[in-house]
Amino acid sequence: MIGYRVSQLLSITDFWQASGPILDVRSPGEYTQGHLPQAVSLPLFSDQERAQVGTCYKRQGKETAIELGLELVGPKMAGLVRQAKTLAPDRQVRVHCWRGGMRSGSVGWLLETSGLDVTLLAGGYKAFRQWVRATLAAPRPMIVVGGMTGTGKTDILYALKDLGEQVLDLEGLANHRGSSYGALMLPPQPSTEQFENLIAEQWIGFDSQRPVWVEAESRRVGTCCVPVEIVTQMEAAPTLEVMRSEAERLEILVDVYGQAQTDELVAATERLQKRLGGLRTQQAIEHIKSGELVAATAIILTYYDRTYRHDLVRRGKQIPQVDVSGMSALQAAKWLRCQVDEWGWNNNDNPLHVGDSLASNRRRFC
Repeated sequence: MIGYRVSQLLSITDFWQASGPILDVRSPGEYTQGHLPQAVSLPLFSDQERAQVGTCYKRQGKETAIELGLELVGPKMAGLVRQAKTLAPDRQVRVHCWRGGMRSGSVGWLLETSGLDVTLLAGGYKAFRQWVRATLAAPRPMIVVGGMTGTGKTDILYALKDLGEQVLDLEGLANHRGSSYGALMLPPQPSTEQFENLIAEQWIGFDSQRPVWVEAESRRVGTCCVPVEIVTQMEAAPTLEVMRSEAERLEILVDVYGQAQTDELVAATERLQKRLGGLRTQQAIEHIKSGELVAATAIILTYYDRTYRHDLVRRGKQIPQVDVSGMSALQAAKWLRCQVDEWGWNNNDNPLHVGDSLASNRRRFC
C-alpha cells in the first residue's frame, strides 16, 4: 500500500469537473457528517475499525497501525473492486478521503491496479470544506421573499425557478419548512455541515450578474444552521413581503399539512404550548382531533403572525408589501418579477419609494 501510483491528483475545482462517480472512502460516520454532493460511500474502514487503527497509531506508532490496517482491509479488497466497477461501468472513478492521504491513495492504487482510471482529490474532504467556506463567502445579488406563514412563498419560489430565475431553496435543502410542523412528511434533515455543502454546490453555479431569489429565514431551518456568510448577505439584500388574505393562507396551510397524521399534528402543536398558551393549544388540538383543520390552523396562526410582526419591528427594515391575493403561484411569481424590474432590484439597487407603483402595476398585470 506504500508507493502507490494513480493517474491524476487534482484540485477541488478540477476534481469537481472530472469524469466518473465520486467514491468517498472515509468511514460511514464521516460520510454521514458531511460529504461531497453526489459522492457515494465506499468505506475502507468501518467506524469501529477506523477508531481501532487511530488508537493503535497513537499508542504503538505508524508502522503498527499500517499493519493493522492491512489486516483489516485485506479481506475486503476484492469486494471494494467489485463495488467500484459496478458504480463505474466506464472504468473512470474519482476517489477521496479526509486529507488526501493513505486511505484514498491506497484505494486508488488498488482500483488502478484492477484496471480503473483513478483521479484523487488533492487535500481530500478537508480541502473541499475550505472550498465550501470560500464559495459561500462569494457575493451574489439577492432578493429576499418574506411573508407570513401560509402565503405560499415556497411555491412562488418554485414558480420563479420555472420562469428561469435563480432560486436558493434553503428549506428544500434542509428538508424542513421552518416551523414546529416543518419536519412533517419530509426525509430526515442533513447535518449542518452537509447543509452547507449542498448550498455551496448551488451557490457556485449562480450567475453573479443576476439576483438569487431566496425565502426569508431565521438563522436555523429546523436543526440546520444557515451559513453566516449567507445570512449576512440576506440581511443586506432588498426584501419584499408577500401578502395574501387569511382565507387563502388557511387553505394553503391545510392543503400542505392536512396530509400529515393526526398524532404528528398534535405533537407539533403541543411543542408550541409555551408560546401559544395552554387554552389555545388545547382548543387547537381538539379541532385537529375532530378533523377541523381550518379552525385549528386559525388558532395556531395567532402565534406565528405575532412572531412575524415582532421580528419585523425588531429588524427595523422598510419592506414593501406585495398583495398576491387571488393569484396562483405562477401569477404571483410573474408579478413579483414585474415589481423588482420596476424597482431596479435586478440591478442590485436598493428600493427607495416603491409603494406608489404597487396599485398601478397590479392593475396592469391582472
